[in-house]
Amino acid sequence: MQACNGYSIICVPLYDTLGAGAVDYIIDHAEIDVVFIQDKKIKEILSPNCTSASRIKALVAFTSANNEQIKDAEQIGMKVYSWDDFLKMGKDKPSQPCPPQPNDTCTIMYTSGTSGQPKGVMLSHESHGMYVKGVDLFMDQFDDKMSTDDVFLSFLPLAHILDRMIEEYFFHKGASVGYYHGDLNALRDDLMELKPTLLVGVPRVYEKIYEGILKALADLRPLRRVIFNALYNRKLASMKAGYTHKTASPFADMLAFRKVKARLGGHLRLLISGGAPLSTEIEEFLRVTSCAYFIQGYGLTETLGPSTVGYPDDMALVGTVGVAATYTELRLEEVPEMGYDPLGVPSRGEILIRGSTVFTGYYKNPELTNEVMVDGWFHTGDIGEMNPDGIMKVIDRKKNIFKLSQGEYVAVEYLEKVYVFPQIIEDIWVYGDSYRSMLVAVVNPHEENTMKWAKSNGYKGSFDEICKLEGLKEHILKELTAAAQKNKLRGFEYIKGVVLDPVPFDLERDLVTATMKKRRNYMLKYYQPEIDKLYKKLEDQRAANKVK
Repeated sequence: MQACNGYSIICVPLYDTLGAGAVDYIIDHAEIDVVFIQDKKIKEILSPNCTSASRIKALVAFTSANNEQIKDAEQIGMKVYSWDDFLKMGKDKPSQPCPPQPNDTCTIMYTSGTSGQPKGVMLSHESHGMYVKGVDLFMDQFDDKMSTDDVFLSFLPLAHILDRMIEEYFFHKGASVGYYHGDLNALRDDLMELKPTLLVGVPRVYEKIYEGILKALADLRPLRRVIFNALYNRKLASMKAGYTHKTASPFADMLAFRKVKARLGGHLRLLISGGAPLSTEIEEFLRVTSCAYFIQGYGLTETLGPSTVGYPDDMALVGTVGVAATYTELRLEEVPEMGYDPLGVPSRGEILIRGSTVFTGYYKNPELTNEVMVDGWFHTGDIGEMNPDGIMKVIDRKKNIFKLSQGEYVAVEYLEKVYVFPQIIEDIWVYGDSYRSMLVAVVNPHEENTMKWAKSNGYKGSFDEICKLEGLKEHILKELTAAAQKNKLRGFEYIKGVVLDPVPFDLERDLVTATMKKRRNYMLKYYQPEIDKLYKKLEDQRAANKVK
């Protein structure tokens, strides 16, 4: 990546979890000539499904390819090199670097932020440089300074803008980056081995850490649990009173929380959460117990990562994504159809971003670029709430696309089209939010087909009574899973639990418009108690399975 920068070559991350066919699409759309690839992924490029592979001139394997793969590649005009061969070519035919101009495109990063094909986000060299300078200025205001001894544990892919920009900054400072060994469930092993000073993750990672600590607490003797809780409450109260995490309760840190720090490698100085909102409960818990700074941030691929950032040790920022980052301007724009008004109390609206780190456009898609870039402001599609101090919370999504807690985007209208297909389903509303890792749904069963199912399975009763049966819920979940498999949905797009409502979504309850479009805000308000019960049941089941 850095070599590409030095020779004015545009670097494009290829990330196969963007969905089926995404790699094929990106190779063709970005007109890629050379691919650097992990050995076990070579078969995907050479697969008949990857029709754009024929345009690739060279494939460089990070170790080496086998003879069969080399032969298959040659048949479509592609040359395969091992890593050692590639390095030898450079030594045999050295060439001088060709530095880029500030406005030249540094990278085209594809994002799965909307339904349909991935969008190619063009990011300039200037924006990368301004990001690094901005972080320098931000860091200058704190007493704790970064040094070459700092270590970052990377487990997000380089195709994720947050990881990419953290690595850029670490290389700029001469610090170290360590890469996890590939299994997120065994992340603790990597933490213990590497002993990082910085951990950056999406909420799901911190949820796992939180669950692990709570499990360890549950195994303690009752008296030790009481002591831990008393020390926790004392330190939390001191931090809320204005003390830093270091000065709030050194006694509590020594007696209890150093053990939590040890579980995270023992050297962590800073934890950063991004990609989706983290629950206030978990953020507060980790601020108290990790013996490290903890902040949240907000940004998108289009804004080169963090556009807002929290301040360490400021408990007023818990549950928020902080304030505008250096070289970034924020404003809110009214969204009347959703009732969001920046001049109201609280101030709410669509988040607009302007600054030197904003992207230059979507590759080969000027129409979409013009749609989201108006008068120099990037329209994020996210709904924010800003207090008078400029502190931002992300509270909603303008379009019916949202992120789950692991940072994955879900295009809900598309999923509803897939899931309404089974004959036993009349209508469906799919729900998820940024604090959960699972999707659930409210289903209107098809009355006639439901009664046929009941009769064939020996159930008797009215339609309303049948809809209360656990057996029907299980059957509908199986049908939804089959529809997901048939349409090759990704794992996080599967429905994990359902609420059944025998009454169709109607105008009388304000659940739909006159044209039968779902009023999602009203649906959430109406079904909230049942949704909350369902999530609690699913979380209890998951916890029970872990204990087994």
